[in-house]
Amino acid sequence: MSEMYRITVPCHFGMEAVLKREIYDLGYEVESTDNGRVTFMGDAEAIVRANICLSSTERVLINVAQFKACTFEELFQAVKACEWERYLPADARFWVAKATSVNSKLFSATDIQSIVKKAIVERLKEKYHIEWFKEDGAEYPIRINIIKDMVTVGLDSSGVSLHKRGYRPQSGVAPISETLASAIINLTPWNKDRILVDPFCGSGTFVIEAAMKAAGIAPGLNRSFASMKWENIIPAGEWTQIRQEAKENIDLNIDTDIQGYDIDEKVLKTARQSAKNAGVEGLIHFQKRDVKDLKHSKKYGFIITNPPYGERLEEKENLPALYKSFGDSFKELVDWSAYVITPYENIEKDFSRKATKKRKIYNGMIKTNLYSFEGAKPPKRREVSADEKNNSGDQ
Repeated sequence: MSEMYRITVPCHFGMEAVLKREIYDLGYEVESTDNGRVTFMGDAEAIVRANICLSSTERVLINVAQFKACTFEELFQAVKACEWERYLPADARFWVAKATSVNSKLFSATDIQSIVKKAIVERLKEKYHIEWFKEDGAEYPIRINIIKDMVTVGLDSSGVSLHKRGYRPQSGVAPISETLASAIINLTPWNKDRILVDPFCGSGTFVIEAAMKAAGIAPGLNRSFASMKWENIIPAGEWTQIRQEAKENIDLNIDTDIQGYDIDEKVLKTARQSAKNAGVEGLIHFQKRDVKDLKHSKKYGFIITNPPYGERLEEKENLPALYKSFGDSFKELVDWSAYVITPYENIEKDFSRKATKKRKIYNGMIKTNLYSFEGAKPPKRREVSADEKNNSGDQ
């Protein structure tokens, strides 16, 4: 039987239910859900699938240990007691990539990092009977999270954060991360058969993530991960097999209507390049268009968007007029739904309606709300029975 690991996947606060559904869809049972993280049991294959297929997590961590520590001595001894030889070969290059502490007696990140590293070295000295480690092998980043004195030690199988899908140009910085955009899309009832418009598309994150979902493109298909070199934990064949499965699930021959508008031709150029890199340029229509010109002849469409926040003073002054134009355009879209993430608090007034739902979400360090303005559902298509089909053919 394959060795099992406790796997923890962090996400944006408030998006735990979305991530939980993704894990179930991959075929795994969720063990626990906490603030901003979901934990499940899985083998080496599960680590690979989670990295390649989960769209709303930031990284995939192997949970090495969990314990209480109120002093640095307790931290040192508990980390040293972990079976590090199970995870780290003698040539492993390992370091504590990040330490976070909330409401805990141990709060100095640099001291936590230093003590954890020292404890691991002491453990491995005893197990491998060597005094000095070259650390010239595969990279094994470690992350420490302490909440109310409870320490979680995680081995980071992803390396670079999973929001970096690999499609954005090096210089491209998005105002919303790919993982948060994907989670928001998953919160809505949108599917590939429904119209989707982002009237403030910027570098294209929402529409690209939507197009990838529509075409069945796994978010991590075109990037690498730290654990690809962990042959002591994950056989190389697992990566090959699961990538091949993911490629076979792609279907670009779909009929979908996804549109991204912006008034800035420069960001649209970046968006088009990113869509091309993601392999979905044929599924998205980008256009230079002002939100006051937003219109569509069909009913039951979706707007999912992240409008400008007005972080500079001169931009803040323009926000009421911008949202008024947005609200006026939205009123003309019959039975459409809009999902808007913004820190701007007068949107309901400018839309002349109360939001169906309002969720608090942090976009980076900015406190925002996700406003859901839900429109009517399209009528269900009546299934035609076999008898009706036969009768219609007789006439």
